[in-house]
Amino acid sequence: MSVKSINMKQTTLLLALVTLFAAQANAQCRNFTKKNCLPLLEGYVQNDNYNSAVLIPGDEAELELTFLGGSDYRVAICAHPVLGAVEFDVVDEQNIRIWSNSDGSDHLDFRMENAQRLRFRVKVPDTDAAILHEGCVSIVIGSKE
Repeated sequence: MSVKSINMKQTTLLLALVTLFAAQANAQCRNFTKKNCLPLLEGYVQNDNYNSAVLIPGDEAELELTFLGGSDYRVAICAHPVLGAVEFDVVDEQNIRIWSNSDGSDHLDFRMENAQRLRFRVKVPDTDAAILHEGCVSIVIGSKE
């Protein structure tokens, strides 16, 4: 057996393990979202989009979404408690912050008069812990006419 065939087997095994772990993390994140985030949309109809990610301390993520005019929306943002006080901002197309969770709120209710793209910024605080825990961060959206 050559070194090349061993390396190929190791690479294939590594890719299979990474895929398995990613699928497992994704499934856990979906369960977290269903249990902890969807109840925050009470009174609103959830859209079918699934916006979540598994993050670790120090991670930052952005999500850009389009909202249609003439509808009321609720955007709820939740994060696994192991991540600490995760920061969320919503900015408009001119990069002006229109909402932040600095007041402790976990959702934003608003009405769109015209279609607009909004960007959601998520920042997980850094930690000095020796072991970095990962956790799910989800953004769920509901609407009503």
